[in-house]
This record gives sequence, C-alpha cells and structure tokens, in this order.
Amino acid sequence: MISKICKRFFSSTERTGLKNLLAKQIEEIKAAGTYKRERVISSPQSASVTSNGKEVLNFCANNYLGLSNNPELIKVAKQTLDTHGFGMSSVRFICGTQDIHKKLEETISKFHKTQDTILFPSAFDANAGFFEAILTAEDAVISDTLNHASIIDGIRLCKAQRHRYNHLDMKDLEEKLKQTQNARIRFIVTDGVFSMDGDIAPLDQIYELANKYNAYIYIDECHASGFIGKTGKGTPELFGLEGKIDVISNTLGKALGGATGGYISSSVEVVDILRQRARPYLFSNAVAPAVVGASIKVFELLMQSPDLPQKLQNNTKQFREAMKAAGFKILGHPQSPIAPVWLGDARLATQFADELLEEGIYVIGFSYPVVPKEQARIRVQLSAAHSPEQVDKCVKAFIKIGKKLNVIS
Repeated sequence: MISKICKRFFSSTERTGLKNLLAKQIEEIKAAGTYKRERVISSPQSASVTSNGKEVLNFCANNYLGLSNNPELIKVAKQTLDTHGFGMSSVRFICGTQDIHKKLEETISKFHKTQDTILFPSAFDANAGFFEAILTAEDAVISDTLNHASIIDGIRLCKAQRHRYNHLDMKDLEEKLKQTQNARIRFIVTDGVFSMDGDIAPLDQIYELANKYNAYIYIDECHASGFIGKTGKGTPELFGLEGKIDVISNTLGKALGGATGGYISSSVEVVDILRQRARPYLFSNAVAPAVVGASIKVFELLMQSPDLPQKLQNNTKQFREAMKAAGFKILGHPQSPIAPVWLGDARLATQFADELLEEGIYVIGFSYPVVPKEQARIRVQLSAAHSPEQVDKCVKAFIKIGKKLNVIS
C-alpha cells in the first residue's frame, strides 16, 4: 500500500514540475542575454591560460600579484603535503589545529598589525560567521549598499538592526549613525575595494565618523590586501590607518596565492568569541595544510618586498590611461587594478567579451544579477604577472572590437 502511494506521489507529473519550471527560467535568462557560461581552462592560472586548446591572455582573474602559479609557493605547498598531510578531516576544536595553522594566524596578525586572527574555510564563511556570533538585537549594522553578497548574507543571519547607507555617501552614513545612537554596539561595514566597480571606500572619512559617533569599523579587504597601499597592506595602509581598524575580513583565494580560505583579523576578544560561536568555523573543516603552508610564504614575501604591488600599480596606470585616451568609460579608483569597462547593455557585454576571446584576450561580460540591470560591463583585472606588452595588446584588442561594435569611434 505504501509503495503504491509513493509511486503516485512521485509520478511523472510531480517529478517534472520542478524541471519544467527551472527550464523556463533558464530560457528566460538566455533570452535576456544574461546566461553565464563557464569557460574551461586546461592550464595553471597565470597571465596567460589555455582555453579550448588556445593560449589567451587572462585579464579576468583575481590573481592580482601573479602568485597563483608562483614556483616558490608550489614548492612550499608540496613540502607541506609531505610534512603535514593532505587534509585535516575535522573541524579545529575537535582535532583539526596544526602548528602551521597557528603560525599562519600569527603571521597574518603581524601583517595587519592586529592582535589575533582566525582562519575560515573561505572569506564568504568569515563574513557569514561574524555578525551572528558577535551582535544581538540590541546592536546595529550600517552597511554600504554595494557591499559583497557574503556581507549581505552574514548580516541577514544576525538579529541586529540593519541599515544601509548609499554607496560611498558619507552624509548618508552620518545620518544613519545619528538614527542608531540608542544601539548598544554599532558596526560600520564596508568593502575596502568594491569588486564590481573598482572604487575604494573613503576609509579616512569613515574612521572620523566612527570616532565621532562611537561606532566600530568592519572592512572586507578581499580585493585590497596584498596590492593596495604603498607596500600592499591594503586600504588601511592607503589611508594611514594600519592597526586602527576594528575588524578586517579577507581571503587567501585572490591576491594572496589564489587558493582558498579566509580569515578575520581583530582583537583577542573578537577572535576568541568567533572560535566559540562562529558556525562556519565550528562546523567546517580546517583549511588544508598545503594551502596554509604556502600562505605563510605569501605573507613573508609581501613583508620582505613591495616589488609585486609596485609592478601591479604600474600595469594599472598603463591600462587605465590608455583606455580612457581611446574613449572608453572606465569605472573605479585610479589605483584600483579592477578596471570595469562600461557598456551598459548585457548582450553587448557578452558579445564584446566573446569577440575579445577571438583576439586572444580572456575577459568576461558582467550583467544582471551580478550587477544592476542596464549596468553591464567587462571587468578587466590587471595582474603583476602581466608584462607591459601584454597590457598593450589588451588595449589594442579593446580598441579594435570597440570600433567594430560602435562603442568608440
């Protein structure tokens, strides 16, 4: 009898309803020109990659310092596999902390001039775990409207009052601070560098407002640490505020080697509470030993020499100035290696990127829902691994396709 009921419940009509619904949604996405196809590469991440058997210049990776295929890091990662194994098979509070995990946390704290650091499986997990563990209904979060999705999701998980201020709008931020003065704890939350627009938070002004209204600052440095600032220490260094920011979240998966893993760097008390209460930390495996070993080497390299950040800044200046001279609209801060080329139309952005690939330039068109509707762009990302000649080739390809598609004259 039960078997017959189950068969009726899972009949063909019941079982195809979801598939048909999703298939319709997929067709609508394709019709709108916003369907995202993943290109397959068959080589290590580098300034150039192999895609579909063709070598192309890669200008769409978060490989800002060119470390994703760095021989020194690969060597250290292999050595760590031999000394500490492949994986932890556990969360850290049970049986997952190794000496190298603690060493990496100490090294990161030294890099940021903070008291302590806690590793997470990813920066998404770091942002998702912080707010619920630290804040209560008595508190308030005031967040930039264009903050990363992981920050938005993390704030949703906590019970604190939620407020958003207009992007980079300090007057609106101050108004929100005035409105929330009855809260026990208030956090101003912002990306250091915004990944879709390439602009930089005015951290000096945010710091002044935080002091004026007795608020704390939480900054996501995923697209800043390693290359923003004179020696690559990130947005706090750029504004002369090293050691003065309350909470820094970051990733090991972009400029800092490009593997995986994230962290929160802050006070001893904040980190200790996160070890006790942050769910992504308590219920996820520790970062793999090979990643940890190589990441220690990354921070050592950065603290020894500013050569890579300086090379990246030179490439950024070359690209931005040449593209603007050609007539393109380039978004973002002049020092940001995230250089979005504004196109507006989603179909145009996809076509433009496809034709650039034929010219040997690997970039991706960004459209809704990754960016707002009618704000499609090609997000170009410079790397210290690019040579000046490669940057020049990219610019010339943009000019060729831009004229072909009537984007520039």
